[in-house]
Amino acid sequence: MSPRQQRGEATVDRLLTAALRVFSDSGQQGFTVSAVTSASGVSLGSLYHHFGSFDGLAVALYTRCMEQLFEEMTAALTRTRTARTGICALVRCYLRFTEEHPDVALFLHASAYSGYLADHADEIRRVKAERLRGIAEWLRPRVEAGEIVAIPSPLIDVLILGPAAETARRWLSSAYDVDLAEAARILPDRVWRSLQPD
Repeated sequence: MSPRQQRGEATVDRLLTAALRVFSDSGQQGFTVSAVTSASGVSLGSLYHHFGSFDGLAVALYTRCMEQLFEEMTAALTRTRTARTGICALVRCYLRFTEEHPDVALFLHASAYSGYLADHADEIRRVKAERLRGIAEWLRPRVEAGEIVAIPSPLIDVLILGPAAETARRWLSSAYDVDLAEAARILPDRVWRSLQPD
């Protein structure tokens, strides 16, 4: 990699890191191009050079956060051997990730339906599908073997990730009295039961 490419990557990283910090500190209202350029020390021209627009930066940050979450979930899954331990590991991992990386989890949950991501829905869907592929490949032989209920793959994803995602969203909003440790004790087995064949 040339020195110029290294500088470019360092600038991209600095912008994304600053953007996440701005969102975490100031919320969606304070997540502005001027706040990010000020926090990063990177010029507006450089931001547009690397991301094309502020929306482009937001999409890149969303993708980075999503990849971080899915990498950890895939790693947790590969350390398991049975359908039950795998499903439980995915739920626990999602909750643990939320607690350990609240800034990342907050950006994912608060940004999911925001205006700045709307024009890039196809790109985000493609990246998410790529990240879900590893989980789907782990699930497929267990569905085929009858260990997990044979329903459409998107519904399996909803049954696994939906309860953890909603628990995380409520914990992050602080408007609900949600205990992540309690959820990590209760939800994994409940989710597993929902995926057992009749």
